[in-house]
Amino acid sequence: MKTITRRFASQLRDDRGDVPGWVLICLMTAGIVIVLWGVAGPALTGVFQSAIDRVMGV
Repeated sequence: MKTITRRFASQLRDDRGDVPGWVLICLMTAGIVIVLWGVAGPALTGVFQSAIDRVMGV
């Protein structure tokens, strides 16, 4: 039991984290945003422009 407690305590003190994992998550998120922006960007621009035109009464 004491060994499990020591192992758990040492993992809590270890603040290095999983840097390669976080870098991969950030890169994948950036990639998804870029792809979605490329696909949905023109459609979103059209929706925004249409909404502005309706508000302005054009």
